[in-house]
Amino acid sequence: MNLIDELRWRGMLQDIMPGTEEQLQKEMTTAYVGFDPTADSLHIGSLVPILLLVHLQKAGHKPLALVGGATGMVGDPSFKAEERKMLDLETLQHNQSCIKAQLERFLNFDTALPNAAEMVNNYDWFKDISFLDFIREVGKHISVNYMMAKDSVKKRLEGDSGMSFTEFSYQLIQGYDFYHLYTAKNCKLQMGGSDQWGNIVTGTELVRRKAGGEAFAFTCPLIKKADGTKFGKTEQGNVWLDPAKTSPYLFYQFWINTSDEDAESYIRTFTFLEPPVVEALIAEHRQDPGRRQLQKRLAQEVTTFIHGEKEYEFAVKASEMLFRNDTAEMLLSLTEAQLLEVMGGVPQVEVPLAELENGKDIISFISDAKILASKGEARKMLQNGGISINKSKVTAQDFVVNKSSLLRDRYILVQRGKTNYYLVKAV
Repeated sequence: MNLIDELRWRGMLQDIMPGTEEQLQKEMTTAYVGFDPTADSLHIGSLVPILLLVHLQKAGHKPLALVGGATGMVGDPSFKAEERKMLDLETLQHNQSCIKAQLERFLNFDTALPNAAEMVNNYDWFKDISFLDFIREVGKHISVNYMMAKDSVKKRLEGDSGMSFTEFSYQLIQGYDFYHLYTAKNCKLQMGGSDQWGNIVTGTELVRRKAGGEAFAFTCPLIKKADGTKFGKTEQGNVWLDPAKTSPYLFYQFWINTSDEDAESYIRTFTFLEPPVVEALIAEHRQDPGRRQLQKRLAQEVTTFIHGEKEYEFAVKASEMLFRNDTAEMLLSLTEAQLLEVMGGVPQVEVPLAELENGKDIISFISDAKILASKGEARKMLQNGGISINKSKVTAQDFVVNKSSLLRDRYILVQRGKTNYYLVKAV
């Protein structure tokens, strides 16, 4: 399969500009995806754009990862209900450096390669352009009528909050990125999520009108869950690629708990497994869904890709340990080094040992340890039977956590809900 055929089979292709497939078959093509540095880590919502760049490079083309130091100062309004909070330059620069470090793990930046990946930052070319120069040299090429016809703009103008001029200008700024990369890097293709289609085609139009060239584009669908809930969200919020924000254990648990319907879709999109392997896995899973072979392979492939083989193995060990009925006894049988190794992927929190001397009620213990955000949430979870201490379910609100609750005189294993575990360490 060529690149477009493969992306189409993997469910990673939505809109495509005429001539794009022919361009990719004609020559090594430089293409880019933009990432806004709104946080110091990407989350799994960014995985598909990352994978687009990886597939592009595997197919022999040259990927550019644009970290938007300039566009991050504006904020993309595409299909947002309201304007995003502005970030200061120092925060943006910190976020950019963190995202660059993440992307370097997935793409090959070896300059000896003809299609070596490159990292670019649009702040580098925007910082020296004055406002007057920009509206003279760029704004005159794109009409207001053209900009207002975009769905993302119309939705905001029809809403209660409206749209600031700052946000309205975003598509011109992103369009100029494409023009700049076309002239400076011979970049002829932009890829992104389907919500970016309006901004992307503004770039192809600017290339045509200002440079007299031809540029191409395609987008991937925004990933959705079969039940209609938002992809990449858990009770804790976003599932991040940074292990300090989402532990490898919790990352693994996100994928292992995927529904059967979603797993059949995700195994195509989020792994590099070949079609015969995927089809065999799906057939095997349908014969015996209870074994969850599809989810296990999905979790293995994605966790290994993001965090590496060692962290994947830790996540599996921790999962096997935590879901045993005799977990507390098993923990007591391990040396401390073994315990910490097996629990390496499980979120760990510390509590003062002195607080356990006289005992602490379960509600205060859970909320103070930040296992739940408030006493109200802890009380509700307890009433619903969702709290266990050392694998024993707690139902009484007057249950006291004290030194006798400690395993190996130091640890308490707390379970919240079905899959959320925390290793509490008394210090």
